Amino acid sequence: MTRPSDDSISITPEILLKAYAAGIFPMGEDADDPSLFWVEPRERGIIPLDTFHVPKRLVRTVRSDEFEVHIDRDFDAVIAGCAAPAADREKTWINRRIRDLYGQLFDAGFCHTVEVYRDDRLVGGLYGVRLKGAFFGESMFHTERDASKVALVHLVARLKRGGFTLLDTQFVTSHLAQFGAVEVPRRSYKQMLRIALDHEGNWDAWPGKRKVSGEEVIAAL
Repeated sequence: MTRPSDDSISITPEILLKAYAAGIFPMGEDADDPSLFWVEPRERGIIPLDTFHVPKRLVRTVRSDEFEVHIDRDFDAVIAGCAAPAADREKTWINRRIRDLYGQLFDAGFCHTVEVYRDDRLVGGLYGVRLKGAFFGESMFHTERDASKVALVHLVARLKRGGFTLLDTQFVTSHLAQFGAVEVPRRSYKQMLRIALDHEGNWDAWPGKRKVSGEEVIAAL
């Protein structure tokens, strides 16, 4: 289900957080269209944290630390990567208003990034919104094989260690299904969301922004 946004009322970061708490989120039509619309899917994509599945080959990749993973270091670069054309996506829904709104949430500590580097080059990552015990995944990208998958594994390990109970993916793709993503009815999702909003997850369960090894990540899962 989609609902047009009311442009007579400016969407602010505060309104955006209230929308997430109510189970809806904004999207843009494309990068050149400044308008936004609200989305509330009948079937919501989530990744159950307790049954998150990491393929064996990816476990080896994460453990090898062949990529360097950082948290909350370069939001602008991550959202630019998510908005860039890709083999499976010729255009993006991430427009200027989305960039500005989520940039403000990042500055306020509610939006976070997981960034994957090789030789100091950003080659993958993801961003999303944290609210209490819920994390709402927004988008991910990669320019090297496995980079976005490594970002997701690091994200889930951090969420589990920090006591989060809900990882919202909005929709289920084949990419996410391999990790155990499923669709749940709107009513069930709202119940999960209420539970998640009843307690505070700890994003900084690993102190500060120190580098977390792949071995630590796999152990946390």
